[in-house]
Amino acid sequence: EMAMWSMLGERPVDVFAWESFGEEWVTDAKALKIDAALHVGRPYGALPDFSKARRHADIIFTQNGTTAGAKIPNFDWIAADREGITINDCTSAAFAQPIDWSKSDVVTYSWQKVMGGEAAHGMIILSPRAVARLESYTPDRPLPKIFRMTKKGKLDAELFEGATINTPSLLATEDYLDTLKWGESIGGLKALHARADANAKVLYDWAAKTPWIAPLAEDPRTWSNTGVCLAITDARVAALDDDGKAAFAKKLNDLLEKEGVAVDAANYRSAPPGLRIWCGATIEKSDVEALIPWIEWAFATCVSDLT
Repeated sequence: EMAMWSMLGERPVDVFAWESFGEEWVTDAKALKIDAALHVGRPYGALPDFSKARRHADIIFTQNGTTAGAKIPNFDWIAADREGITINDCTSAAFAQPIDWSKSDVVTYSWQKVMGGEAAHGMIILSPRAVARLESYTPDRPLPKIFRMTKKGKLDAELFEGATINTPSLLATEDYLDTLKWGESIGGLKALHARADANAKVLYDWAAKTPWIAPLAEDPRTWSNTGVCLAITDARVAALDDDGKAAFAKKLNDLLEKEGVAVDAANYRSAPPGLRIWCGATIEKSDVEALIPWIEWAFATCVSDLT
């Protein structure tokens, strides 16, 4: 939102969304009353048509959608000679997936997600193109203090040198620094990516040989390696009405929570009923493997109650 409020309005905007959090940027684009083309993927798990990205437009997208379990397959759809800037919501992709920095002018991410830091702290990275936009364009809307990144028409560099608008918890800051040290100690970015890939592969390999469950996203190229979303495809569950399907998924999740093996493993409230399992780099592959028999037990228990 900081980037959208501060930078958008100078030219048309393409907004690409396919899950709950990405659709928040669709809502913002409408509220800002900018010239925006809204490209929303439907149903859940399906990505929008990226071929509609315009070279002259600004672009907003979510690199990885945790409520749909779907990520962008690559950055090829963003023109190298684009005229606009790109805003990449990288919240659940940073440290788990490659980022094409030549195609990402604004990157935002969280301390919390892949690195397991404290929640509520966000980061913003600006390319020279993004800085140029800030210094050349002043939106005609009032900006809340927390969104302001310029002073007297120039980038407020102090924001990036420790003089933040509000002082963050230094305990939380030290915790984040500790996560970075841990990441370096296990082999750096490649090792972090590999851990997330290996964790997710456990679930996707299991789903491939399990008849009653499948990835919410149908295209394997778009399968997330952090927020793995699985849909319950069993015919007995599919025969239920929407309330019945939601109740089944809730009961499945509640059983897992009661046994202390998974917490909040149900798909996001606006997504189709199923399971959403975090596979970021802080998760151990052995724990994902240990979870699978519990899911199978919980499913069998819930299905037996249907007959």
